[in-house]
Amino acid sequence: MATLSTNETVPNPSLVNQAELQNPEHGFPENFGAGPLGRLLFWIAVSFSTFQIITSFGIPLDRPLIAGLTLAHFFATALVVWGAWLALAFSRGRSAVDDAMALVAILVAFGLAIRFGGGVPSQVVRALHVGFLSLVAGAMIANHRATTPSLRAVGWVIGLVGFVVGLYHWGLYYELVNRAGELTLVDRVIGIAALAVLFFLVWQVMGIALPIVAGIFLLYCLFGHLLPAPLDHRGYSLDQVIEHMAFGTEGIYATPTLVSATYIFLFILFGAFMEKAGVIDFFNDISMAVFGDKQGGPGKVCVASSALMGTVSGSGVANVVASGQFTIPLMKRFGFPAAFAGGVEATSSMGGQIMPPVMGAVAFIMAETIDVPYSKIVEAAIVPALLYFGACYFAVHLEAGKRQLRGLPKSELPSAREELRKKWFLIAPLGVLVYLLFAGYTPLFAGAIGLSLTAALILGTAISAGLAVPALRVAFWVGLALVSAASLAASVTLVLVVLAALAVWSSLSGRGRLTLEQCVEALADGARQALPVGLACAIVGIVIGTMTLTGLGTIVGTWMISIGKDNIFAALVLTMIFSLILGMGIPTIPNYIITSSLAAPILLQLDVPLIVSHMFVFYFGIMADLTPPVALAAFAAAPMAKESGMKIGVQAVRIALPGFIVPYMAVYDPTLMLQPVPGLEGAAYWLAVVYIVFKTSLALLLWGAAAAGYFRGPLVWWERVLAIGAAALLILAVPITDELGLALAAIVAGIHLWRTRHKPQVT
Repeated sequence: MATLSTNETVPNPSLVNQAELQNPEHGFPENFGAGPLGRLLFWIAVSFSTFQIITSFGIPLDRPLIAGLTLAHFFATALVVWGAWLALAFSRGRSAVDDAMALVAILVAFGLAIRFGGGVPSQVVRALHVGFLSLVAGAMIANHRATTPSLRAVGWVIGLVGFVVGLYHWGLYYELVNRAGELTLVDRVIGIAALAVLFFLVWQVMGIALPIVAGIFLLYCLFGHLLPAPLDHRGYSLDQVIEHMAFGTEGIYATPTLVSATYIFLFILFGAFMEKAGVIDFFNDISMAVFGDKQGGPGKVCVASSALMGTVSGSGVANVVASGQFTIPLMKRFGFPAAFAGGVEATSSMGGQIMPPVMGAVAFIMAETIDVPYSKIVEAAIVPALLYFGACYFAVHLEAGKRQLRGLPKSELPSAREELRKKWFLIAPLGVLVYLLFAGYTPLFAGAIGLSLTAALILGTAISAGLAVPALRVAFWVGLALVSAASLAASVTLVLVVLAALAVWSSLSGRGRLTLEQCVEALADGARQALPVGLACAIVGIVIGTMTLTGLGTIVGTWMISIGKDNIFAALVLTMIFSLILGMGIPTIPNYIITSSLAAPILLQLDVPLIVSHMFVFYFGIMADLTPPVALAAFAAAPMAKESGMKIGVQAVRIALPGFIVPYMAVYDPTLMLQPVPGLEGAAYWLAVVYIVFKTSLALLLWGAAAAGYFRGPLVWWERVLAIGAAALLILAVPITDELGLALAAIVAGIHLWRTRHKPQVT
């Protein structure tokens, strides 16, 4: 048995070695570097986020608001007042360099957006998005990895070249549209520079794997005509390839980049603001309160908190880093082996990517890609997600039972009721987000409102704390709620006006200014966190562009379909392997974009339902982050577990078995994802749903017990073999196997319960 003694404390994440807190998705520390260059990069990141907010929110800067005055007039007036205040500060001898950089950052974002008045064209948004990503990535490389001033200068120059490419599209947008397909010499130079800078930055930020994949596709465009049939194509000139890949909306500025510049960035910012608001700590406290005293308590806390964090996070690996520094040391101290503790964290954190409502923002992208309502995506995902986390929870329960690990003492745990009473409002923006999504609003609108409300919550909390009289605090929150509701009913622009008023109010007090700084830091953090996803989406566009230019997707699809017509299981296995390979080391969203573009259409042509086919490739893309040899999530957990990433990956695969089984079962029985089945309606349909969920749960329970070698007591070798056999029979979609599986499961359970009938149980 093991418990934490009363004089032991829960590990404090802030005390974890900062070197261990490098983001494993891009390998940089969670800061912008020291000195003036660090502050400069910080404000560039803020400018990036500000520009993305203006374009994502769809704010019409030239629409009259009051007496013919537009939002652009108000912005310009505010910037002039700000500049005058800075000039006054300089004249009085005060140092205001940081404030000056802040002003320039906002001025740049405003200037880039105002040129197009009613709305920045999509092509320009995409190009500037990649340009900002390049500038931030190049500067991060310079500030954190350069060992000499000359190398630091090279990093900044490469980033600036990438940004200039974006400015080229911004400045010459109308001219480029008018002469589309006719490249000038400068166009060629810009196009080659865009590709070269992107390949270099992705290589430096995310490793060599993705540039190799994209490079092979790019070479296929140029030299594929030399290959034998059926792999050959008609041949394309260098100008045609540059035009396709670096201009227009088919290559690096294809749909993945559009998605990154809108949905993804917005929800990354939403997660960054939620973290600043204290939502992660709130989820950890609630999980500790509810599950901490159960058998294997810390492990179950890890599963629960990761599931909750998955509702707002856009990255499973980020989940590992954020919660793992708390949960992994706690699990190890409690008595779990280091590899198992890391495996639980990696598995449950990646599971957050399949947990509605956000699903790493893939839910919104999938809804747009296959043109189905968002609510249908959530319906399809909810049962598999619950099965996944149920299996993770059960794996922890069995491992704790095998090691006789009791729960934590109640006296050391927070009170769930008290935490909810004090902090319930922290999840209000998430509730509003979910409501808007299910009410039929677009993900962009819902995300914009969710982000705005989170920022209002952060600022309002600081303002409220400065009000000494309780009645005033109540009146403030009631008034803020009413004003927010009224502005929400009117337009997003008025929501931002409310936010601006709160920001001005906050700037008038010391506590408010600190909170305002937190919001600015969240803007910068969001830009930094967007690096791996945004760069990956841009380079993935080369893969998409190759398929649209050469028809490669049709060639691969025809081959896979020819296999599937004779043996759909073989086609599913090949698709799984395909998705696992493509998904290795790639963030969730570009991962889905690649696999859904190449593999999902194949399954659809094999009569797999539309949503199920996309969920199939999405789940295996997620599992790639747990599967050795890459196992990005497992290696992210390794420094905190102080264990080999490979050993953690092996444990993660064992725990994450549902992620491998459920997609197959859903293909053969779509009711597992609540999909319609011809001939089944009403009560008969829901009876089929209950049966498939029961059968799947039983199979996962048997498999989990066999993997752990423990149920009510230790399982002998033949019990484990029979349990695996029963689970396999339940999973197989062959006549009579269900009956045989249920019978064998009953025999195994009966024998084991009889054999261990006198064993006292751990609670």
